[in-house]
Amino acid sequence: MRSILRTALGTAAAALTVLAATACPAAAADAPYDVLVFSKTAGFRHDSIAVGTQAIRDLGAANSFTVTATEDAAAFTTANLAQYEAVVFLNTTGDVLNDTQQTAFESYIRGGGGYVGVHAAADTEYSWPFYGNLVGAWFASHPAIQQANVKIEDRGKAATAHLPQTWTRTDEWYNYQTNVRSTAKVLATLDESSYTGGGMGADHPHAWCKTIDSGRSFYTGAGHTQESYADPAFRAHLLGGIRYAAGRTKADCRPENGYTALYNGSTTGWSQAGPGSLTNSDATLTTVGGMGLFWYSAKQFTSYSLKLDWKLTGDSNSGVFIGFPPSTDPWSAVNNGYEVQIDATDAADRTTGSVYTFKSADLAARDAALNPPGEWNTYELLVEGERLQIFLNGVKINDFTNTDPVRSLAGHIGIQNHGTGDTASFRNVRIKELGSAPTDVTVQAESFTTASGVQAYTKAGANNGQTLGYVDPGDWASYANVNTGGATSFRTRVVSGGPGGSIQVRTGSTTGPILGTVAVPNTGSWSTYADVSAPLTGVPTGNQTLFLTFTGTGTGLFDVDDFTLVKTGTPGTGPVKGLAGKCLDVRGSGTADGTQIQLYTCNGSGAQNWTVSGQTLRALGKCLDVSGGGSADGTKIQLWTCNGSGAQNWTYQSSDQTLRNPQSGKCLDVSGNNSADSTVVQLWTCVAGAGNQKWTLP
Repeated sequence: MRSILRTALGTAAAALTVLAATACPAAAADAPYDVLVFSKTAGFRHDSIAVGTQAIRDLGAANSFTVTATEDAAAFTTANLAQYEAVVFLNTTGDVLNDTQQTAFESYIRGGGGYVGVHAAADTEYSWPFYGNLVGAWFASHPAIQQANVKIEDRGKAATAHLPQTWTRTDEWYNYQTNVRSTAKVLATLDESSYTGGGMGADHPHAWCKTIDSGRSFYTGAGHTQESYADPAFRAHLLGGIRYAAGRTKADCRPENGYTALYNGSTTGWSQAGPGSLTNSDATLTTVGGMGLFWYSAKQFTSYSLKLDWKLTGDSNSGVFIGFPPSTDPWSAVNNGYEVQIDATDAADRTTGSVYTFKSADLAARDAALNPPGEWNTYELLVEGERLQIFLNGVKINDFTNTDPVRSLAGHIGIQNHGTGDTASFRNVRIKELGSAPTDVTVQAESFTTASGVQAYTKAGANNGQTLGYVDPGDWASYANVNTGGATSFRTRVVSGGPGGSIQVRTGSTTGPILGTVAVPNTGSWSTYADVSAPLTGVPTGNQTLFLTFTGTGTGLFDVDDFTLVKTGTPGTGPVKGLAGKCLDVRGSGTADGTQIQLYTCNGSGAQNWTVSGQTLRALGKCLDVSGGGSADGTKIQLWTCNGSGAQNWTYQSSDQTLRNPQSGKCLDVSGNNSADSTVVQLWTCVAGAGNQKWTLP
């Protein structure tokens, strides 16, 4: 909101000062830069390499970058790489760099260099872990060249902004060994129902971006065929990836999971307050006239992460409003909520990234992260209680805390149509509500949908009276419609008087991506049960067909009683409540390392305001910590500077409401089962059903 004039508020006249703003120039061409195209092959050689190299040369000639093309790995020296803003691996295959060259390239990327992987770049350097992290996922297989539908998941990046929601084209479609979603921002996926030979199921990433320390990585699975490089849409896709890798366009490439669309083409749940409107075309909202507000009237939100993509035309103006009550009057949002401004030409406390008239953004950080008018930007507005953090293209540019008792960050959200001549567009408005703990999913192993080799076996001591038995190497069992979303680990109850073996957890098929592998030992006898577990990665959202595949040596490996997909709660902020409804409390609100953690009557103080961040619990800027990383019963629980150690890792088991320290395998416990104020909490062996080990997270 740069300048607004209101004729009346009730019966009283009100006006807001019109603020001067300098004109914003049209988006300028990129500052010149240099790109190295590397196409060495030690395996299959694509006949499209030559036309691909020429296509990148053509893009460079038209878009301010020079191209050096080579197949000589000797170019990978620290001194030589330093002259390039980005390096393109164009259909490379096999081991193409020696150890010294790998070291130079890794240093280049970690120090701020850019990487673009095209198609068979994923079929490269399988024995080099850094490269696997850089490219995101390695090649597994592919069907014949054919037409398929590419679903563009993120149309707020330079590589995908120009593409339709469904991009139909012909190419060679890769299956990958792992799903990259947990480590990268997925930009496009393949619709496996549109072609034959897909092997990754409903979530099949095709293009993505990510960061590695100070460096940037972009990968596209397209680009096998010669025809690809004559396709204007693919060339623009490739150009956008190069510009991102070279740092000429900014993007939020952090992994993203668990968001719900508020707008991605449908305006259901939205209402217009006041004059003006927004057009809705191609899953894009564009402002028309004003001064009005398009607000999500279907629901209010408290703690959440709100993300949306936005673009301005010229010297335009708009804003995102949060924390206002329901009203058909757009001025209710102005007077009761907060506006996160979009207008890079205004005063410091009312420019892009500011909390309008309340707090300026960090302007240096904002300027470094901002794309100019005509290009898309991404906001994340992270609301945790009365704290608002603003991220622009993945960079934190503002941190604001509401102290006004009349206002709140909780409420409705909306986007402003500012007035005639102020044109702003919005895409992909999505939200993730924080603080809820997803429910673990437990499945009886004998209740399979389909199976090979295994059978249900009636057995004493088994939950539900049966196990999955007769397990031999190569056998498998599938389970349809399992809610896998949010699962972070796999726990299973097993029994074995045999040789033991391993369980591989997969989705989609018996050869689908392995989400995790758990080792099953000989448990001592065929009547001695044990729980074993393993972490999961790359877990797709929603309901999936889950496959357990079994490996080992010999026959009669083990029986499986049941298994649980263990889920970790999404980050929340607030009290952690335990015995007698009392709160986890930092004694005396102390911030010194070693301050005792205790149970105390809930009072809303900062000493009881905990934030779930990954596997840590944080209060007063420090972490919940096991003293000395100990594992003995009675070990002190304290506040300590966050350091990433295992002593500060906690996992919440929603099935029994325990907070467990994975390093010790023990639980957060109220000493002596005593609910009196100031009772210390400690580390203690987990006891099934113990009330003094049950906790509720925010």
